[in-house]
Amino acid sequence: MPTEGEPTQLVKLTHLTFLSTMWGAQIWMTFVAGTVLRRNVPRHTFGLVQSKLFPYYLFGVLGGSFLSLALYAVYHPREMLSPAESLQVASLFVCVLCAGLNAQWFGQSTSSLMFKMYKIEKEHGLGEEVGVSRGNPEYQRLRDTNPNYQDLSHRFVNYHIASVLCNLVCLVCTGINLVCTATNLQTF
Repeated sequence: MPTEGEPTQLVKLTHLTFLSTMWGAQIWMTFVAGTVLRRNVPRHTFGLVQSKLFPYYLFGVLGGSFLSLALYAVYHPREMLSPAESLQVASLFVCVLCAGLNAQWFGQSTSSLMFKMYKIEKEHGLGEEVGVSRGNPEYQRLRDTNPNYQDLSHRFVNYHIASVLCNLVCLVCTGINLVCTATNLQTF
């Protein structure tokens, strides 16, 4: 049942806490943690760390966006939404969908395929180099000579792209909500 009227200060604080925590986690995981790890640890270590961090991150974004949407929807009945409020509800809903897909499907599938690839790479003495493997002729040779690895690599890239796109959509949606929230602040 939607609640008309002004939300309490606690509700506002809770909503802003969810949004800002998601935003911080998204910025950190998307632009800082991955970049630093990729440049400073062996490839297989990078993948292992990411596979352990990302489920917490993805479910955190899912939970935060769902709770933000629920709180927002309670105090903003559909019949009374302004265009800006409709944008906030829509972007939170899109974030819930993308975060759910990423947490339940793309993220898990990417990690599963990655570990299968790592097993083959270890058998060929690969995976301990630091940095991105793209451009490394050993990986290209492995793709060319091993059809199973080639298939895994192709599927991994597809799932990874889908996961990255979902993550970026969630980042944009959270940003939209922060901008809308900030423009409605009464005082600074």
